[in-house]
Amino acid sequence: MRVNNNSVFLRCLFVRHTAPLVLTFLFIWQSAASQNDAKTGWSFGLLPSVAYDADLGFQYGALTNVYYYGDGSTYPEYLHSIYLEANRTTKKSGLFRLNFDSRALVPELHVSADISYMPEEMYDFSGFNGHQAVVNSDWADDGNSSYRSRAFYKHYRDLFRSAVDVQGNISGNFNWNAGAGLLVFNAGRVNLDKLNRGQADDKKLPDIDLLFDKYLQWGLIDSCETETGAFPYIHGGVSYDSRNRTAAPSSGIWADAFITYTAAFGSLKQFNSLKLNADFRHYLALGTPAIVLAYRLSAQLTIAGETPFYMASQHNVLYLKRALYESLGGSSSLRGITRNRIVSDGFALANIELRLRLVKFKVGSSHFYVATNPFVDAGMVLQPVDIDEQNVRLAVASTGDNADDYFDFGSSVYRPHFSGGAGLKVAMNENFILSIDWATPFSSNDSGKKSNMYVKMGYLF
Repeated sequence: MRVNNNSVFLRCLFVRHTAPLVLTFLFIWQSAASQNDAKTGWSFGLLPSVAYDADLGFQYGALTNVYYYGDGSTYPEYLHSIYLEANRTTKKSGLFRLNFDSRALVPELHVSADISYMPEEMYDFSGFNGHQAVVNSDWADDGNSSYRSRAFYKHYRDLFRSAVDVQGNISGNFNWNAGAGLLVFNAGRVNLDKLNRGQADDKKLPDIDLLFDKYLQWGLIDSCETETGAFPYIHGGVSYDSRNRTAAPSSGIWADAFITYTAAFGSLKQFNSLKLNADFRHYLALGTPAIVLAYRLSAQLTIAGETPFYMASQHNVLYLKRALYESLGGSSSLRGITRNRIVSDGFALANIELRLRLVKFKVGSSHFYVATNPFVDAGMVLQPVDIDEQNVRLAVASTGDNADDYFDFGSSVYRPHFSGGAGLKVAMNENFILSIDWATPFSSNDSGKKSNMYVKMGYLF
């Protein structure tokens, strides 16, 4: 019997993306209908976390965001926010996160606390320095070759994170910021035995050298970077915030500059580092608050020291509003480009989008709106990872590989990466925002897929 591939694709698309959204709307409708007055007291939205991935298996779980508005005098700003998310997959990857954000817990202070555990069996790894790292999409497909595997551009990463951040006012829209936290990483090669367990022979991942293994062999990743590492950090800086609201503002500027010191111990003590971050976000209403031009400019630089490869893919922030803040590539930075496509010691990124509110309506006493946001994202390396071409060519040749298959030394590491797309937003009471973004890379070397979809909470910035 001949199988209709288009029909199979459409059914898979519905199961993986559309079905969870239908459940989402039902849960949001139910939570909204149960409110006596969503603009005062407590308000919540509940979202099922249901998906399927060929490598991670079936994902199951839920997330909820609970808001407390008090007497409603600060609406749409909340007094307290509690965000809880838990999901697992049948291949034992997932996310477990508790985030608390408050403007009323301590008088005159904005306090945020976050505890997260993020195990991941197949974490993206494309190499260092963006365009200098050659990505062969054929090698990321299964086949009967020593260079073909869905795991080729992956590695294992386990991350535990805890953080407490505080903000106080200096004068007017200027604020001081301080925080401390702990990052515990465990990174290594993909656990093929775990992923292959219970799979048919033709579905098992081949036991071959992955790009991560090759970087270890070539000395681009130190063997100590495969050990569990605990990295306490502190950061401090200043910020300016003139936004008219926190979630989806229609006017104002949100900017910050801060320094982060990260400590390391034992065999990893070489990875003490000092980094500088600067972010500028601007929101402009184009004649009406329903049409907003929003853009973000951001840079991260290493002032002193060095970081292990898995921390070079992290983007430092003053407040943890999302689960992940990765450097360049993926849903938190360059939508449509492979996650962690650009890993370097310093980078810059830009996002620009036009936010259009299409329709507003009420369910019970809760306010809803539907919006769209066409966008363009760009990112580039500012401080490349130091790679000596002559030494790398000798190391690669010693393992029987061809360096030109993995490195493009003739390409400028400073050449920007671009992507673009559009999104759909469904918001309840201004703060609970379901986001669906679709994006495509402008260069085929930045992703093996032309179409990339992200389902998450809130706007990117």
